[in-house]
Amino acid sequence: MLALVMLLLIIAIFGGLGFAAHFLWIVLLVALALWVLGFFIGAVEGGVAGGRRRWYGR
Repeated sequence: MLALVMLLLIIAIFGGLGFAAHFLWIVLLVALALWVLGFFIGAVEGGVAGGRRRWYGR
């Protein structure tokens, strides 16, 4: 009985870890897409405004 409980516990931990890792990959890809989009939008706005826009606002 104890072995069965331990097996179910190990399966639950590894299953949860797999889900968390998959979810974190999705979060990483969304963040990367937003960063690239912001990079290109900033470059276009900087080119229209007549100079490179700096991240600290000066």
